[in-house]
Amino acid sequence: MYGLFDDEDDLLTGSPKSKLMDIVFNANNDVVRYELENFIDRAAAMEMMIREKCGDKFSDDGDEIEKEIRSFILSRRDEVDDFAKNLYIEMMGSILSKSE
Repeated sequence: MYGLFDDEDDLLTGSPKSKLMDIVFNANNDVVRYELENFIDRAAAMEMMIREKCGDKFSDDGDEIEKEIRSFILSRRDEVDDFAKNLYIEMMGSILSKSE
């Protein structure tokens, strides 16, 4: 929408990504660690779920799943970007609400 969230250098708005980075580097270290651990746990669980659902399609070394993920990102770039913005905002909210 008019590039409102794409301007990394805008001091008044900035992108969700740039604002999250500001928060991560300035918020309470324990809160940030907790949120990052939670994020990694969720990513691990999702990857394990994909491996379970797809069975032998993916090898143990992770190369096939990595190719599938990259292919998905390339084929649905705009949707992935929009979803990522939502995740940045969600993590910002979690960190800020726990830092009060």
